[in-house]
Amino acid sequence: MLGISLGLVGVGMFGQAFIDLFKNHPDVERFALCDLKKDRLKHFAEKHGVSETYHSLDEICCSDIEASATITQPWLHARQAIQAMKSGKHVYTAVPAAKSLEECDALVKTVKQTGMIYMNGETSYFRPENAFCRKKAEDGAFGEFVHCRAEYFHDLSHGLYEVAKNRWGDKWRRDKTGAAPMSHPTHSVCFPVSIMKAHMTEVSAQGFIYPNDDWFRKDTIHKNVFSNETALFKMSNGATALISEFRRIGHLGCERASGVYGTEGSFEHNLAGAVWADKNGKQIVQPTKHHEWLPEPLASNLGGHGGAHAYLVHEFVDSVNRHRLPRINIWETVRYCAPGLVAHQSALQGGRLLKVPDWGDPPEDFYS
Repeated sequence: MLGISLGLVGVGMFGQAFIDLFKNHPDVERFALCDLKKDRLKHFAEKHGVSETYHSLDEICCSDIEASATITQPWLHARQAIQAMKSGKHVYTAVPAAKSLEECDALVKTVKQTGMIYMNGETSYFRPENAFCRKKAEDGAFGEFVHCRAEYFHDLSHGLYEVAKNRWGDKWRRDKTGAAPMSHPTHSVCFPVSIMKAHMTEVSAQGFIYPNDDWFRKDTIHKNVFSNETALFKMSNGATALISEFRRIGHLGCERASGVYGTEGSFEHNLAGAVWADKNGKQIVQPTKHHEWLPEPLASNLGGHGGAHAYLVHEFVDSVNRHRLPRINIWETVRYCAPGLVAHQSALQGGRLLKVPDWGDPPEDFYS
């Protein structure tokens, strides 16, 4: 197989972490960088030895580059992915893929209409404990799934103030704060969906209001007062899932499945470690970061989020190079986004039980 050409769009705080991984993948034959900030683009192009640069997504879309990896501001992901696919590019975007149910629908329709490959960069999919649980599920060790608890704990003091100010730059104002925690649910929702291979069908959620909160307020663009949101979901396989998205929490922070329970076996994970248990006993387990084959040099440089970065890069590059369906395809991706969006609406309505839409499974042999 020949290598692919790929442009990384956005070399800000998060995008920088992916430059070497994409550039050094053995199946990336041609690599370019793209950023609106010319000084930043020049700096990272020189630092990483990248000779081909672009100053906008429009320029990428007009080029002969095959694929774009878009790591820009969250509210731009869907519209930029749609633009790139309509221009004939295969697309990878950071999370979340969409900020509304309408954007979820538009992304699915665009993939169907264009036939381009789309993949979302959900890091939790390749975390060691997720890979461990998927293998246990494939072996039938859980039996029938009963329940899953998953959390994304990220206190505002752990860098989120700086992230928000960096995103808005000179346009930063206090009224741009306070996005609903469930608007970024994918780090937690990914666990039950990908482990059980089931989707969420109904939800009842509650929100927590931090007293005198100066960040989560009604007078912001988000009009959201909940710093923490918790949702109980019914799954398509009959199991339940409890998802917690907390931004005011006295905790080191985590993206984890703290409990996955089945009729025959169970997995629990907390700050002290991980345990596999069944009806006869328990054992401490240490899920490895090296849970799948990776080409060099990625295998020696897994990157962040529990080593997930290298796996995400390889999955996308390989899916484009082989023209195959990536595991985190658009149908999987909207199953990570939509549940949180509906959960927030439930919390606003005092926990009212609401239906979660689903766009089905990928059509058989979609890329054949």
